[in-house]
Amino acid sequence: MKTIAISGSPRENVGKRDAKELRYEGKVPAVLYGGKEQQHFAVVIADLRDVIYTPDVNFVEIDVNGTKTKAIVKDTQFHPLTDVLMHIDFLQLFDEKEIVMEIPVKLTGTSPGVKMGGKLIQKLRKLRVKALPANMPQNVEVSLEKLEVGSLSRVRDLKGDKYVITNTPEDTIVSVAMSRALKQAETEAAKGKK
Repeated sequence: MKTIAISGSPRENVGKRDAKELRYEGKVPAVLYGGKEQQHFAVVIADLRDVIYTPDVNFVEIDVNGTKTKAIVKDTQFHPLTDVLMHIDFLQLFDEKEIVMEIPVKLTGTSPGVKMGGKLIQKLRKLRVKALPANMPQNVEVSLEKLEVGSLSRVRDLKGDKYVITNTPEDTIVSVAMSRALKQAETEAAKGKK
């Protein structure tokens, strides 16, 4: 999985007033947890653009005073009106400890049902994946090659080598429904046969 490097500066004071001053300076208060103790630091908001505003999922390498730590974004808080990032939480990664992440679904191939005029409906765009950090996929591929009109692909149909998908097995990821044009064509064909 791709890793993005960011650097932060440690926070001496932790509180509302300090957080407000940081935001005024164009920084975001951040917390790194999951290790021995929580680490509070601040990051320049522009450095987080590639981490937050992307459809991809990435690991983050945080450098605070020369100490580098590998982590993932666990939570973000945005201002309700301005949509400005207010706070970000990171979870520290350990090579031997499994993590759960929301991984994007990547559709591959062409569906024969869509070629016939069917409508492709994607219900899930991300799946919860549990794996060791080294085995975490960049995306989960779902093949459309066998999807005819009226068929679907469920979570239980996917098999990962070194990871487990924790969504409900019966959840539909993608399906091919009959489009209006196809229904109309079938109705007209049925009338023509009579």
